Amino acid sequence: MAFNNPSAVRVYRINKDFTPGEEVTQPGPIDAGIFAHQVRITPDNRLAILVTRGNEATPTKAEDPGALKVFNYKNGVLTSEVSIAPDGGREFGPRHLDFHPTKPWMYVSIETQNKLYMYRIEKGRISPEIAHRAEALAEPNNIRARQAAGTVHVHPNGRTVYVANRSRDASGENSLAVFAIDPATGEPNLIQHIDSHGVHPRTFHIDPSGRLMAVAHITGAALSLFRIAADGRLDFARSYDIDVGERTMWWMGMVQHPA
Repeated sequence: MAFNNPSAVRVYRINKDFTPGEEVTQPGPIDAGIFAHQVRITPDNRLAILVTRGNEATPTKAEDPGALKVFNYKNGVLTSEVSIAPDGGREFGPRHLDFHPTKPWMYVSIETQNKLYMYRIEKGRISPEIAHRAEALAEPNNIRARQAAGTVHVHPNGRTVYVANRSRDASGENSLAVFAIDPATGEPNLIQHIDSHGVHPRTFHIDPSGRLMAVAHITGAALSLFRIAADGRLDFARSYDIDVGERTMWWMGMVQHPA
């Protein structure tokens, strides 16, 4: 589990009834960076990656650098920490990552720079060099309100990767950026921007069949549904307003019903 303020990561056993169990004691101190947002285990189950966003500079405070904190992982124990932080983490604000289902490729949304980065996994480690970069916004030079890249998901078939673009109000870009993945190099190539049909699409998910995407919005809580075409492009289907009362709809996910 990742905790953002103060930044931390903790590991828990899973009980036989699937409830959270006891915390796994770590052998030493952990540098959890600044403002951790997500933790993922690599598909080979050997590395744990803590995504730490850092914080943007303000008129009265310097930028807090971001980083990917990479650990060896075995039986819940985190060791041999390595930090991936281009230029010391300056202007590097990673938020989320996802893995290609069959290739040694990792895609990272860079929240504060509104970009998508691709990293290679080589010989059991994350290569620190950024293999490919792509703009997430349709108009990166026309920022009309605060923009922040959000969730990133690779399609189950490995041919497309999606990034959410979030704005604090309707004047900015609230959209999904769709990238075709080059099957030889893993490079993400933009093929579509589509309106998310809501404000601040904080998170989204692809159903296990790969045919439907649901997008959750914070402002004016709503779920938008999109059909996913064979080439990965999205087609808006409909929206559902969600009554959350005084609460906030932060996260959502999708599972396949056993029937």
